[in-house]
Amino acid sequence: MPRIEHVAVTPVAFRDPPLLNAAGVHEPWCLRSIIEVTIEGGITGLGETYGDDGIRRCLEAAAPALIGLDVSDLAGMERAAQAACGATTISAKESSSRTGQDMLVARVFGAFEVAATDALARHLNLPVASLLGGQVRESIPFAAYLFYKFERHRFDPSIPADPWGEALTPEGVVEQARRMVALHGFRSLKLKAGVLEPEAEVEALLALRAAFPDAPLRIDPNCAWHVHTTLKLLPKMLPVLEYLEDPVPGITPMAAVQAACPIPLATNMCVVAWAHLAPAIRQDAVRVILSDHHYWGGLRASRELARICAVWGLGLSMHSNSHLGISLAAMAHLAAATPNLTYDCDTHYPWLEDDLIEGGKLPITDGALRLPPGPGLGVTLDRAKLAAMHEDWRRCGIRKRDDGTEMRKYQPDWQDKRPRW
Repeated sequence: MPRIEHVAVTPVAFRDPPLLNAAGVHEPWCLRSIIEVTIEGGITGLGETYGDDGIRRCLEAAAPALIGLDVSDLAGMERAAQAACGATTISAKESSSRTGQDMLVARVFGAFEVAATDALARHLNLPVASLLGGQVRESIPFAAYLFYKFERHRFDPSIPADPWGEALTPEGVVEQARRMVALHGFRSLKLKAGVLEPEAEVEALLALRAAFPDAPLRIDPNCAWHVHTTLKLLPKMLPVLEYLEDPVPGITPMAAVQAACPIPLATNMCVVAWAHLAPAIRQDAVRVILSDHHYWGGLRASRELARICAVWGLGLSMHSNSHLGISLAAMAHLAAATPNLTYDCDTHYPWLEDDLIEGGKLPITDGALRLPPGPGLGVTLDRAKLAAMHEDWRRCGIRKRDDGTEMRKYQPDWQDKRPRW
């Protein structure tokens, strides 16, 4: 196999709408890191991951240690990630939920694993899905990801009003859903909750059911509710939900809700590392895992997670955060090679204004994405857009996502005290 000759890590920033969640509101700029792994013969594979300074510095520290490795030497790449994470001091200012020591190595290694897999697949003239066991579906179904949101970022006059407008009422959420469905043909709908009073959010859920009587629905309070609040709301929610995502924080509270709930609970918050699986399964805390190759350690680790879910009878889908087309392509190849993908995947991609891949944004039509054609992930960097987004990163001044600090610009007395209800 060819060896790795060069590794580049480029931080970028792109516009993010003022989407609300239990932690606050998205900042005007989203940060990502773009990974390029070039192998003998001049082939370059791409990866994309978080852009917070703590993770970025670990990526940059690990990159030189990958040079000279066989492109298929994943164990060597993981050792390089372990060494870099162990030697990198992440300050309190840089630390975040993404930099916890139990998950940091997987997040750094996973970024390189995707890029190396893309390079190897290009070398072999195969799609990435072929290296993950083979393609089992032609297109990947996604759900419309609905948010409460402000009309605009109010504290940067250079940012125009968001074309999606405000959504703070059931009517606003339904209108947002209608537009998402009209643009992309989504069949499933997900509402990000944990923002307003829970009863108001359930009313929005019921309004979505009235407007879309046949659409599978899900709601995600991001652990902002108490157990007793969730149990009180279950009678209203049960008739309309396919699953309930992370209503309460922690495996044991989730188990208490699942014991009283005939529909599945889903999570991307209390089961996010291998050590969480055994206690969650033992306590029957969740019945759907929302995987994410960015923090489970890459594509192959996520396929291993899928196999565990199949063995234990757990449902499986995919979690999303604000991302670009490289991540979407990686999600799609992973989903295409995962037989037991039981629910439509999440994606923030429709909220993205522009991409840094050649040809612009990948099309989601009829609620699904077909794999980009060509070997590897099927996407190529637009060098001019990469340079522009890197310049935006340099100028924006944001170095760690912090929805809570951004929210306090809007509401100075706002505090993140989850669970609040």
